Amino acid sequence: MTPPLDREALRARQTPLKARYRTAPEAAVVALRAEGTLRPQAVGCDIATWAGPVTAGLHPATGGAGDLACSGEMLLQALVGCAGVTLSAVSLAMGIPVRGGRITAQAHWDARGTLAVSSEAAVGITQIQLAVELETDATDGQLAKLLELTERYCVVLQTLVHSATMTARVTRTPAGPASAFHDKEQST
Repeated sequence: MTPPLDREALRARQTPLKARYRTAPEAAVVALRAEGTLRPQAVGCDIATWAGPVTAGLHPATGGAGDLACSGEMLLQALVGCAGVTLSAVSLAMGIPVRGGRITAQAHWDARGTLAVSSEAAVGITQIQLAVELETDATDGQLAKLLELTERYCVVLQTLVHSATMTARVTRTPAGPASAFHDKEQST
């Protein structure tokens, strides 16, 4: 487990990184990766995580039994995790003592889009609400600045707000029929 950090310890870790990234910007580009193994019979996918495998499956609103993880909720969990880490780092950097708190992300999606029931229903989440409750003696001004900087520097939040360019491809494995490749790029 990571030992607790204070403002000076965080600066000591980040200062050499910032200096390196200023002189070698390419060193700041980090490759992230997630991988899953399909479970076609269960209409699921086993996703490798640092804490062990998680199996994602259909939400009950789309025919699932409710016994597998919902990918939409996993997206919100990633947002909550990233916002929590970012807020913690920003509060340390700003010298705002935070004793604890809770971050909640809520969203709604219309299952009609996913199930092709209505072409007018969006496929996917259309609105997300992020709420932060903090145990702190910070002023209202400090809290407003803390939220502003958390929103600005949270990778997942910014990815959702600004929509990353997405590329998807499918290939046949060597055991399948003749190899085919399909590549589709989507930008929103």
